[in-house]
Amino acid sequence: MASHLKLLLLVAIFSSLVSEHSLSASVFLSIDCGTSETYKDENSISWIGDDTLISNGESKEIQYSSIASYPLTTLRVFKTRNKNCYNIKEVDAGQRVLVRASFLYGNYDEKRSPPVFDLHFDGNFWTTVNTSSWDVVSHEAIYVVKGNGTSICVAQTQPGQFPFISAIEVRSLGPKMYSQVDPNYALRSMLRAAWGANETTRYYVFRFRISFQREIDLRITYLTCMYYIRDSYDRIWIPATGFLLTKVQNEAASIDVVPAENSPPPTVLKNAVTTSGTLWGIEFDTHLPKKPTPIYVATYYSEVSVLNSTDKRSFQVYIDEKVVSDPIIPPFGSASEVITTNRIASGSNKFSLRSTTDSTLGPLLNAMEIYTVTDPLSNGTNAKDVEGLGLLTSGFDVLKDWGGDPCLPSPYTWDWLQCTSDPIPRVTALNLSGYGLFGSLPDFSSMDALETIDLSHNSLTGQIQQFLGLFPSLTLLNLANNGFNGTIPTSLSKNSKLKLVVTGNCFNETSCKVTEPPSKKPTVPSKKSPPMENDDDLTQTPPSQIQNGLPTSGNTKISNKLAIILRTIFQLALLFLLS
Repeated sequence: MASHLKLLLLVAIFSSLVSEHSLSASVFLSIDCGTSETYKDENSISWIGDDTLISNGESKEIQYSSIASYPLTTLRVFKTRNKNCYNIKEVDAGQRVLVRASFLYGNYDEKRSPPVFDLHFDGNFWTTVNTSSWDVVSHEAIYVVKGNGTSICVAQTQPGQFPFISAIEVRSLGPKMYSQVDPNYALRSMLRAAWGANETTRYYVFRFRISFQREIDLRITYLTCMYYIRDSYDRIWIPATGFLLTKVQNEAASIDVVPAENSPPPTVLKNAVTTSGTLWGIEFDTHLPKKPTPIYVATYYSEVSVLNSTDKRSFQVYIDEKVVSDPIIPPFGSASEVITTNRIASGSNKFSLRSTTDSTLGPLLNAMEIYTVTDPLSNGTNAKDVEGLGLLTSGFDVLKDWGGDPCLPSPYTWDWLQCTSDPIPRVTALNLSGYGLFGSLPDFSSMDALETIDLSHNSLTGQIQQFLGLFPSLTLLNLANNGFNGTIPTSLSKNSKLKLVVTGNCFNETSCKVTEPPSKKPTVPSKKSPPMENDDDLTQTPPSQIQNGLPTSGNTKISNKLAIILRTIFQLALLFLLS
């Protein structure tokens, strides 16, 4: 009977753990820029190098290595192109993602001159990055992906100041999280704080310990692990407090966060700050910019103790002297959230929590997030042009790592394109002269707004294809100095509106030798994996399971992997019980 009770208890425990962790991010990608290594950091987060994701740019190591830990000791710097982009293909259209980009200059070039440049995502301006010699600069954005995949780009804005990037992290979010924001807008993080906490909270550690006594020989057997959930979506919550505020700890044995759609981790609700009475409010800095901007503020509450019948805690959110929320009564053992949005504010506005007139206790604050809301997101370059450019970039190795939106944001188009200024721009010129193209042309006739095509001085072979005569607005086609042979289609030779240049090809020669240009392999510095407490940590992705530089889907689906782990541990525990 005792064995059956223990078995039922184990089933309940493991079922609850799997259920709790099913809220985890389905995409959990961490890219260490400037290295080829795969490793895990002190938070048990698996990192991959970027050498298979991008070939342009140079890998560098920072000079001030003592100020940084992995993954910030290396970076990739870009000295060519209008913009350079990382294409993240693991996310699907319609997914809401949190993306974090980090930068540490660290005097990598020994010039003691931290650069300033722009950061983009999916053809949208994100922010201007002001880097520092000593400090890590990180920017976070939350948005809904419109296409198949997302792109993170850096763009040079000033002469001689070359953009670089140290790390990129992509986490998919739950379907209800931050859903109060229209998917045509993005959130830019200003501050995320756990009030009353003593340490930063992010991600989770997976270890727990089970002990039970076998009935046969009364021997106590231990199965040692520890499961301690922090933030499954890897949001970083910094500890916060304030003048004349009292730190308090939550007395609840557990905290149900399901009522809060943004899924704040229970850890950040275990602490809070309050005032000694109702006369004082809680004021908090927002880190908002000086210029008034649309805002999104999420505050989270959980009562820290069971109140007696004579006590009541009730308060409201104020911006300056204006009430912007209904009365808030924090629940004990549960979480509530208050969203303040559809408002304009700046760093000069004062945000506070103030007790209502019928409250006997001061206001309480457990955690909060503050964001600015972007302008409407672009719909990207015309789909016909994206289709044609996709065939070109996949058809030629030298074009494969051209990523991001081809035309947006203006003026950061791909170097070899010209685009219109329409809200959904069209590509009007293709300038690929001397780009080292080798082989035959793919059919990019979907790009029907092209007026100029310059493919001269490459190593293109075969016959000139019929589709080149189908562009209705084409006025210049330059195919000079390639290896084309055969005959010229009449749709080109008889087009009086078209200037056709075909000199330097193989039309009149019995043999025409075309050589493939040499490929250039980027070199990346290697880094030794940082020491870990437990090298057998189950969150590590083995190098053998990395495909195209990204973990396979089975490894990025954290909840599925954890279910397998828990099932295995449960089977081991069951074996001990029944032995």
